[in-house]
Amino acid sequence: MASRVVMPKLTDTMEEGVLLAWKKREGDQVQAGEALAEIETDKAIMDLEAFASGILRKILVQDGATVMSGTLIGVIGGADEDITSALTDTISAAPSVGVGTRTSAPPAAGPTPASPARSEEARFIASPRAKALAAAKGLDLATVTGTGPGGRIVEEDVVHATAPPPLLEAGTDQPLSQMRKAIARATTQSKAPVPHFYLTSEIDMEQAERFRDHLKSNRTGHPSVTDLLIKAVAIALTRHPNINVSFTGHAIRWHAHIDIGIAVGIDDGLITPVIRNCGAKSLEEIATESRALIDRAREKRLQPQEYTDATFSISNLGMFDVENFIAVLIPPQAASIAVGAIRDVPVVKDGTVKAGRRMKVTLSCDHRALDGVQGAGFLKAFKHILEHPAELLPSKESP
Repeated sequence: MASRVVMPKLTDTMEEGVLLAWKKREGDQVQAGEALAEIETDKAIMDLEAFASGILRKILVQDGATVMSGTLIGVIGGADEDITSALTDTISAAPSVGVGTRTSAPPAAGPTPASPARSEEARFIASPRAKALAAAKGLDLATVTGTGPGGRIVEEDVVHATAPPPLLEAGTDQPLSQMRKAIARATTQSKAPVPHFYLTSEIDMEQAERFRDHLKSNRTGHPSVTDLLIKAVAIALTRHPNINVSFTGHAIRWHAHIDIGIAVGIDDGLITPVIRNCGAKSLEEIATESRALIDRAREKRLQPQEYTDATFSISNLGMFDVENFIAVLIPPQAASIAVGAIRDVPVVKDGTVKAGRRMKVTLSCDHRALDGVQGAGFLKAFKHILEHPAELLPSKESP
């Protein structure tokens, strides 16, 4: 029986996807579970796998096309099988100029001849993943030096290459990327209906910096400031589980695990990889996992389960010298913390002015699920943990 290949809907925010490149051609034999094509979702680039074995009888969407989730893009069947009944969908292609009215067209007859632009690209020997990543970064393969056999450009070459800033003339509209479209939808759906309130606190980070310096000098791998924040949030949420909740419309859902998202900025937006069950993980485990997730996030190689359903999130802009800001809540989270830079500031202590190391944080809360006293209690615990960083390690490991 013929198997229909459709553009998947991998997350709640995904409305459309880009078919970057087919890995199979019409007439090729396909095994179930084998990669058919590379697609770009609103958050990542990933393989589209076949759900059945057979022959790729029909390709309905060409490389580079943007189509709605659920759209038929190909058909797998037997060599002599009648696939007419499977070819019932039309292609809903999103226009290349932005988020306008989508048009429909009948199924294409098959692969079209390569355009001059694609023929030019073919001169550069590159792996499919390298081509897909270069397209996502807006990188011209002609500027990349290949390190693979025979000068072949591999994925790692593109990862380490720097894309030039896009050249846009004044008054030119820049089409929205899949990620920017998703961000626009998610933030609008959150900011408008969710009643936010905000709590700001200033934290003495002198001891936390000494603690981190001690770990750097005594361990091969050492945590980043963000890792300290993740562990401190996990401990504070363990002590204040009423913050690790979601508003469902008819109830307050208490989450069994602490799943913390870390906002990571990339070329065309941001993504929030999630460290699962942080309450049960050590600082070292969190540091190792966060490094791997952040690296893959910047390469747009995360799987959907790695960036969805955080129960709390952290956005740290301290490395950009931002003193203070607020974060928009992304459901199902009822709380999120925004972290500013650690700064040298004058501090009055015992009647004298001294230099201090301070960091401002702002907690965003969903007032439907949380009240000010609850948020303040969590923030107080978070502040105490960072000002007494020995609590970030088990007692036997404390420096």
